[in-house]
Amino acid sequence: MSPTPYLRLAGIGKRYATPVLSDIDLTLNRGEVLALTGENGAGKSTLSKIVAGLIEPSSGEMWLEDAPYRPESRHAAEKLGIRMVMQELSLLPTLSVAENLYLGHLPQRAGFLRTTELNAMAAEHMAAIGLDRIDPRQPVGELGIGHQQMVEIARSLIGNCQLLILDEPTAMLTPHEIDRLFEQIAQLKAKKVSLVYISHRLGEVEAIADRVCVLRDGHHVETRPMAGSSQDDIVRLMVGRDVLASTIRPTLPPAAPLLRVDALSRAPVVQEVSFEVRPGEIFGIAGLVGSGRTELLRLIFGADRADSGAIYLHGEASPTPIPSPQEAVHRGIGMITEDRKSQSLLLDKSIVVNTTLATLNRVTRRGWLKPLRERALTRELADTLDIRCHTLEQAVGELSGGNQQKVVLARWLLRDCDVLLLDEPTRGVDIGARADIYQQMEKMAADGKALVVVSSDLRELMEICDRIGVMSAGRLVKTFPRGEWEQQTLLEAAFSGYSKQAPQQS
Repeated sequence: MSPTPYLRLAGIGKRYATPVLSDIDLTLNRGEVLALTGENGAGKSTLSKIVAGLIEPSSGEMWLEDAPYRPESRHAAEKLGIRMVMQELSLLPTLSVAENLYLGHLPQRAGFLRTTELNAMAAEHMAAIGLDRIDPRQPVGELGIGHQQMVEIARSLIGNCQLLILDEPTAMLTPHEIDRLFEQIAQLKAKKVSLVYISHRLGEVEAIADRVCVLRDGHHVETRPMAGSSQDDIVRLMVGRDVLASTIRPTLPPAAPLLRVDALSRAPVVQEVSFEVRPGEIFGIAGLVGSGRTELLRLIFGADRADSGAIYLHGEASPTPIPSPQEAVHRGIGMITEDRKSQSLLLDKSIVVNTTLATLNRVTRRGWLKPLRERALTRELADTLDIRCHTLEQAVGELSGGNQQKVVLARWLLRDCDVLLLDEPTRGVDIGARADIYQQMEKMAADGKALVVVSSDLRELMEICDRIGVMSAGRLVKTFPRGEWEQQTLLEAAFSGYSKQAPQQS
């Protein structure tokens, strides 16, 4: 039986200072998963936001089931059943999970919120999609980014949903949560819901997509059936060249650790964690969402205060007190946070300002800024990292997610930290930019730096790390040297801390 078209695009374009989309023709069928791929800045999110009513196209036409379609707002698109879960979350952190789920449709009586009914509705909906471990009464701001992502997805599945657009939905999810998401996608397909799935994880695209559409520099390169298409084929279409995998990690000589963590604790999220990282070593930290990975990095960086334990730097016998991020930076520790927009970047400031923010002493003299020096250093790093922008004075908030991440990395490369903590460093980053980031991490390691990397992507950790420590229920339960790990053993370790206790909130 031939597919039934649901959404058609013809000649869709979008122009700001320069064109970001040009002449896009595309058809989405009923009940299919169409993967939308391309490098950061290729136009994937812009095209999706046009379909979802967040921005208007500069040119072209759209049809929804043969009727002209041009939504004036996101609300207008949602009334027709078109939902979008964006890469950057839109939840209100001070409201509860339940309030975020039903915001705009809260059950009321005589002007008063019916809280019991609201929480019951939320609990039923969350349980139906496998999220019963999340307390609907809990403020969203207290959840980890991964669980916030699942709440965002859950909100989009309430009510009439005919087309669901998912923009990098698994960037912060562990394999367990990804499996649950894929189960929901299969159920939606069975109900003839159409899905647009934006992802740089080509293994996921292979697993769930019926067809794949590739964009490059705002142009439609090709749409082809997923069956019969290899990941290498898609990569070549995305970047216009072959992308080399990272090199095999060399064996490290014995050396005193640059970073040693001894019994570091902050109850109940981090409990007596100990490990060390030598010069030139990339140490990975795996674990489920809520296992304490991010909280551990925050303790090392001085963003949170530890209850007990100590941190040792440069092989010294005495512990180094790190009461604040400022002291951490002073001591040679940098950190790339998991949420670049709210915790790492000044979105309304330029690439230059964001790059030199942690190294003002290199671009000032006697308290006066040296603009030429500042711009020259930024230009060098922008060229090294291939940061794609119109000008170095462009506001960082106007860049794609991958290019924003490169700006954060540029800041710490300029600072030349001895220890760099990286929390989900390739979240929402395309395969070409990911290779660039890996290359810089390899170079830092070769220069004798110590890197600690938290990632929800086990394949990423297995590719780039010398050792992988696994967090479970707040504890570092096991550490695997390179060559002694498999994905299954890492997963088993990640679940081990929860096997003898009741489900916990994260």
